[in-house]
Amino acid sequence: MVEIPFENHEAIITRLKVLSRLATDEHRATQDGKMVYKDHWGENIEIRLSVIPTTHKEKAVMRLLSDKSRRFSMADLGLQPEDFKKMSEMIHRPWGMILVTGPTGCGKTTTLYSVLKVLNQRDVNITTIEDPVEYDIEGVNQIQVNERTNLTFAKGLRSIVRQDPDIMMVGEIRDPETASIAVNAAMTGHLVLSTLHTNDAATAFPRLTEMEVENFLTASTVNLVMAQRLVRRICMSCIQSVEMTELEEQFIEGMPKVKEYLEELGKKKDISKFKLYKGKGCNVCNHTGYHGRIGVFEMLVVTDAIREAIMQEKNADEIHDIAIAEGMTSMLHDGLSKVIVGQTTLEEIMRVVRE
Repeated sequence: MVEIPFENHEAIITRLKVLSRLATDEHRATQDGKMVYKDHWGENIEIRLSVIPTTHKEKAVMRLLSDKSRRFSMADLGLQPEDFKKMSEMIHRPWGMILVTGPTGCGKTTTLYSVLKVLNQRDVNITTIEDPVEYDIEGVNQIQVNERTNLTFAKGLRSIVRQDPDIMMVGEIRDPETASIAVNAAMTGHLVLSTLHTNDAATAFPRLTEMEVENFLTASTVNLVMAQRLVRRICMSCIQSVEMTELEEQFIEGMPKVKEYLEELGKKKDISKFKLYKGKGCNVCNHTGYHGRIGVFEMLVVTDAIREAIMQEKNADEIHDIAIAEGMTSMLHDGLSKVIVGQTTLEEIMRVVRE
């Protein structure tokens, strides 16, 4: 961690703008750009720059996109075997909609790209509309949203439908117009992949209703909703088993659902006997105890019972409970299963997952 003197602020912002080919004389509007940096190991790191004006000075945030992410396959995501099987089955259906939900930066695009890698065959016409195009995929027609030329998600998607695609990926469903076009495309023989900003899988259905999609259309087109989060992975070079602390025991006792899941997964009633795992800290992980990230998921397959619940306008909590009864593993359950086997820590799961 390096602290930069405040007097260097403007010079650094200007330099970042130059490297990202942004207007250096524009200080009142938001700007987005990108640059490419090669690290010590020769790997290209694409840096996405976002600059916004604040009441004092401009603020810049950089997002790092590694070449390694391009090589991610579905097997690398961290899906449980049963969820991997469900996902594999659903993406090979010839039509319908698959939605990936979660907050910004939770890996939704990486998940969709890993799916496209599986589906990307010579005889399959795949077209995407993205904002921005994160990575180039050979053999896939990728379109960049451009607000300046009025190329929005909705307008781009409307044009894609006329291009006779087999599979369409919409970077994000943001408005009723995009939602309507995507749902209608899914109804007319296309497989549509997209993302929504919702906290869990079940909330995707009320969100589509808010976007003026009729319940019968949602029920008949959506095949799968996958909610996800990213948590830090314990460093395998310095992992060690540790006893559960008294504070952790008290924390778990105060959260009945967490206690129930841990007892089920660990096959023990006395949580004080649980072994947890943490990284001791080493040169590989820069003494943080963590190295890399892994996904935590819940896979909601739209069954007949879920379709009926959508048609009856049941709320997200009710749909979630029905999905659990139908065999869905919640994000909390999936996350705690990764704690038990030493892939991540209890602190990480409780930081990003709420149920």
